Amino acid sequence: MTTTQPAPTGDDAAYLEGFDATIERGDRIEPRDWMPEGYRKTLVRQVAQHAHSEIIGMQPEGNWLTRAPSLRRKAILLAKVQDEAGHGLYLYSACETLGVSRDELTEMLIDGRQKYSSIFNYPTLSYADVGTIGWLVDGAAICNQVPLCRTSFGPYGRAMIRICKEESFHQRQGYELLMTMMRGTDEQRAMVQESVNRFWWPALMMFGPPDADSPNTAQSMAWGIKRNTNDDLRQRFVDMTVPQAKALGVTLPDPDLRWNEERGAHDFTQPDWDEFMQVVKGNGPCNTQRIAHRRKAWEDGAWVREAAMAYAAKSSAVAEGQEGAA
Repeated sequence: MTTTQPAPTGDDAAYLEGFDATIERGDRIEPRDWMPEGYRKTLVRQVAQHAHSEIIGMQPEGNWLTRAPSLRRKAILLAKVQDEAGHGLYLYSACETLGVSRDELTEMLIDGRQKYSSIFNYPTLSYADVGTIGWLVDGAAICNQVPLCRTSFGPYGRAMIRICKEESFHQRQGYELLMTMMRGTDEQRAMVQESVNRFWWPALMMFGPPDADSPNTAQSMAWGIKRNTNDDLRQRFVDMTVPQAKALGVTLPDPDLRWNEERGAHDFTQPDWDEFMQVVKGNGPCNTQRIAHRRKAWEDGAWVREAAMAYAAKSSAVAEGQEGAA
């Protein structure tokens, strides 16, 4: 197995041999285990990006919390946004086992040193977007994340098991909302189609750039962090989504989308990768808004974090005093 580390010597060589053997067996690496620094850094980048995406992802759907058309729909959306907050906390906790604090991760996000999924830089312009995000965006997330349940880093894989169960429920919620709207008025059906037209291409971008342009995929696959390539996951998503779109009665906005009998899969047009790179670089429709909102929430919550730390310190001091008296 190749690694990005310098040639190890002495004890490091023995540790690396044990690490490689664990990966080859398909077993898990745990936080207490020795790991190459490149492996740790790759995990911090990937798990933190995943955590940031869950937290930033609360914003576009939260945009419709006060405008949901019924109490039932509002309760469903509130529950989903709450789930996303929980996913972020699971993933931040997994990342902390790698020796980086949640404060550091948030500061790196706000400073632009870490990224989040490009999909969340697109606006939610209609209520149909709530359903489309559930169907397409969470559907893409499921394709991407289910293999991560078997990732080589233990805390990440265990967190993904629960996250994937909840994401699957979110995807069904979104599909049910769109199906309800498609059974409604002409205006509602047009709203759904317009929403799908806007989110289809960004959803395809969620898997990352083509394999030939993805600098981290090969090493992540060798380390067992990723289980599938970007292009493989994107193909799975397309093949999964086409029959669902047919059942919904919506048209996916790709005139070249068709079944390829020889390949046993759908041919489809690649998204605009120049647009993807612009969004990743911070030039998307909502990049500035998303980070500004996250920064404000972080700064406004400073007093809560300080109070919690002070309370914890006081409780610890009291407990130590009681032990000393005993």
